[in-house]
Amino acid sequence: MNNNKALIIVDVQKAFHDKKWGERNNLHAEENINKILQLWREKGWTVIYIQHESDNPNSIFYPKNEGFAIKEIVKPIDGEVIITKKVNSSFIGTNLEEFLKENKITTVVITGLTTPHCVSTTTRMSGNLGFHTYLISDATAAFGMKDQNDKYYDAETIHNISLATLHDEFATILTTDELINDFIK
Repeated sequence: MNNNKALIIVDVQKAFHDKKWGERNNLHAEENINKILQLWREKGWTVIYIQHESDNPNSIFYPKNEGFAIKEIVKPIDGEVIITKKVNSSFIGTNLEEFLKENKITTVVITGLTTPHCVSTTTRMSGNLGFHTYLISDATAAFGMKDQNDKYYDAETIHNISLATLHDEFATILTTDELINDFIK
């Protein structure tokens, strides 16, 4: 991996503590993101936070509501970039692509919440835009959900199928340990 890399942390916000989401997999995802974040900071590499923002005052993602806040375990420090978005993709309606190109970043490592939504959409666009894209499987998580026929799929199934649809098409899927032990060093 070249030196022109960025860690992208998507939507690791307090809103995802809300019980409305239901069961979740990868309960240690935030701890894994924190491990990667510490390594990134030690190396002095670019860290970019994506923060979902709703215009609806009743939304848990509304800026004045507690859910908008980034979780303490991965809280940004001075000098780290925070980009707000209003849709699933971190690239639409933001300056993310422009920022990456201006800073000659060609490789992105994506983590965050949730696998089938904002993480997947951001990963797909990153790959389509030509960035060398890596998605960290145990540094993202999904919630269980129902399909159009009201059939329920558990969080682990949703997560694994989401990863399968991205692997080798839009991104290389790695675990936190693979990224830290085999890939970075």
